[in-house]
Amino acid sequence: MSNLKFNPRNLILLLMILAITGFRLLVTFNSDELKFANFSSIGAVALFGGAYFKDNLKAFAFPLLSLFLSDFILATTIFSKYSTGFLYEGWYWTYIAFALMVLTGRVLLQKINVVTLLASTLTIVFIHWIVTDFGVWFQNPSYPQNFAGFWLCLERAIPFEIRFLEGTLIYGAILFGAFEILKTKYPVLKLQAQKA
Repeated sequence: MSNLKFNPRNLILLLMILAITGFRLLVTFNSDELKFANFSSIGAVALFGGAYFKDNLKAFAFPLLSLFLSDFILATTIFSKYSTGFLYEGWYWTYIAFALMVLTGRVLLQKINVVTLLASTLTIVFIHWIVTDFGVWFQNPSYPQNFAGFWLCLERAIPFEIRFLEGTLIYGAILFGAFEILKTKYPVLKLQAQKA
């Protein structure tokens, strides 16, 4: 007889990621095309995955997969005019930023509380701002290819980054708050000695 026991922690974490990623689609499909651009759950998902999955593969794979699935659905439906066939132009910059956001969750959220969650949220917004807008600026004839051109690109992105911050704060509070409540109510969800 096997001594293996089912631990629902990883399944609950994955279901929470998929559910909150679904809100990204729901909000986008039910609003004006770009009204809620960057007001997204995806930053919160990156932090959440980085914080709670103790296995590196799961910590990066599940959030990146949720980003890919939602990006693919959006790129083939309402944002198809912005799509370059597969996803959207410069998608790899977003995925690099997203991987760095997961890493931020792994490093800064070893102990989860309001202060570390706020600090990690501000950090990932900065990462998103710099990395994704570097992709917008680099080799773009609309911007001078110097520091002034990059700075102009960053300035134009501020309204989008404010929405990214708002979305990450709201969805992060929902994700982290819900899982901490679940852990209190169902101790089986707490991290055991083995890796999750």
